[in-house]
Amino acid sequence: MNIKKGFLLSEIDDTGVVVATGKLSKTFNSMVTLNESGIMLWKKLETGATEGELIEALMKEYSIDEKTATEDLQTFLNTLKGADIIENC
Repeated sequence: MNIKKGFLLSEIDDTGVVVATGKLSKTFNSMVTLNESGIMLWKKLETGATEGELIEALMKEYSIDEKTATEDLQTFLNTLKGADIIENC
């Protein structure tokens, strides 16, 4: 899974804001806000992390079970998919 080129994460305190840059900003004129876990997942997606790696990261960082991590990850990924931000998933 990869984040499409042209999206940029900016962090302010514990909040992340994702915006489109360059030519992409002409067609994507929204922004997505991310909480602390969203920022962590975003950074892992930037390196091409797999779904399994993302689930493991959530479980380790937040001491949650696999079912909860999987459900939370799917919610996050569905948001990004809906905004057409990620590819290869």
